[in-house]
Amino acid sequence: MRSRVPMPAIVSLVLALVAPAAAPVALAAGPVMVPQAVEAPDSALGPASGPAPACTTPAPAVHYTWLHCYTPSEIAAAYDVQALHDANVMGQGQTIVLVDAYGSPTAAHDLQMFHDAFFSNLPDPNFDQVFPQGNPQYMNTFKGNGLSGPSAAANWSGEATLDIEWAYSIAPLAHIVLLAVPPAETLGVQGFPNLFNAIQWAIDHYPHGTVFSQSFAVTEPTFGGAGATQTAKFDAVYKAGNAAGDTFLGAAGDNGTTGFEKNQKESRTYSYPTVEWPASSPYVTAVGGTQLQYGWTWDPTSDVPFTSSGFNPAYFNYTSGGNSQVVWNESWLPAATGGGPSTIYPTPSWQSSVSSVIGTNARGVPDVAWNAAVNGGVLVYITAYPNYQRAGWHIYGGTSAATPQIAGLIALANQERAAANKAPLGNVNPDLYALSSSDYWDVVPTIEGTAASGKLVNNTLWQYNADGSVSPGPVPGYPVETGWDMTTGFGSPKAAAFVSGLAAMP
Repeated sequence: MRSRVPMPAIVSLVLALVAPAAAPVALAAGPVMVPQAVEAPDSALGPASGPAPACTTPAPAVHYTWLHCYTPSEIAAAYDVQALHDANVMGQGQTIVLVDAYGSPTAAHDLQMFHDAFFSNLPDPNFDQVFPQGNPQYMNTFKGNGLSGPSAAANWSGEATLDIEWAYSIAPLAHIVLLAVPPAETLGVQGFPNLFNAIQWAIDHYPHGTVFSQSFAVTEPTFGGAGATQTAKFDAVYKAGNAAGDTFLGAAGDNGTTGFEKNQKESRTYSYPTVEWPASSPYVTAVGGTQLQYGWTWDPTSDVPFTSSGFNPAYFNYTSGGNSQVVWNESWLPAATGGGPSTIYPTPSWQSSVSSVIGTNARGVPDVAWNAAVNGGVLVYITAYPNYQRAGWHIYGGTSAATPQIAGLIALANQERAAANKAPLGNVNPDLYALSSSDYWDVVPTIEGTAASGKLVNNTLWQYNADGSVSPGPVPGYPVETGWDMTTGFGSPKAAAFVSGLAAMP
């Protein structure tokens, strides 16, 4: 399962690129079962006395010279979440479950610090971390480079912290639950039974209408020719949750249409476009990624992200001002939103209106999108595994940054439905396709700057060339179109209208 581009791989990528004699860098790959978040490398940090930083965090402050970041209040303003909070719609009476392998040994502490920095006017978080299959956190100590055990637990801790803090940022008065699971292993689909046993436990344990955010995924071909048979077993759990009024969301992925093979520890990629599961399940709402440019606009004049001196100002150049969203496709990482047609599921009836865009009898992914960029990522406070990662504020992106925030919106809609004596949404997908287009912020093809990297028109994953430049990779993506498409779905919800529209559904 994948839900995060591994942080050490990103750091290694950047360090290799800034070395004077850098060799061509292969696309970063990680084990199948890791988180779908992407963390900004610490090489992006700069002194406060240097060039004006694009991002300065709360105390203890760090400064990112070229990479932008967002606080909860900025996301709330950009997406009209603030109107809901001002109306006291903050998730009261609702439960959001974040499903993550291993969890985090410092989850409660870090969420409290996040609250103190941004929500000190509200009560302390209503938060629990639960371990229905035992606590797998290895005494908060990172060691080794394996694909499971302490190494994987440290890697997942960032994902778990991102999930709880940003679900909380949208629904700060909801009951936030971190469902921590020790996977059996991390190089295949064997870890899924643990996860789904835990999800079934949570369905039985928490109130009807619970919203589940899943920031893990596996490329559909991993299941082989028996994909439909294998996924049907897990879909039975989703169906049981849907019948109880529960909603499930899944990250659409961070590698565009490029899928990593589970063979040879994912050192190879499929030569054809793929999508990721469980986002492709019709019982799950697939969340894709955009890049929110709020108060700044990218203006690249070079396709070389890094030079021997570090970050290349010509590539990361930006102008002040602006408020826009483009498809998430950051060539410097490289990372891009997942999306495309499923090879396991046919077109659901509620996608009949977009079947011509899908172009074949298949479930199209994603359904909606939200900010997933790293340059323009969200701030996360984490102190877990201090011998693995710097304690303090970090910038995170990825479709697993988007997914828990959409989960928060669904919880707000369920709060409004409860106030109107209506049942919770359950499988929200049919309702998403019945909403007005005015409830979404449509994402359209956009060209920024004069470099090829600024042509944000699809979700083709980029690649590095021997000279340090980037260019589109060999696996074709899908185009950004007006209306629904297989990069950002309907686009990003306009929070107040979106919640109102879902609350009004029968």
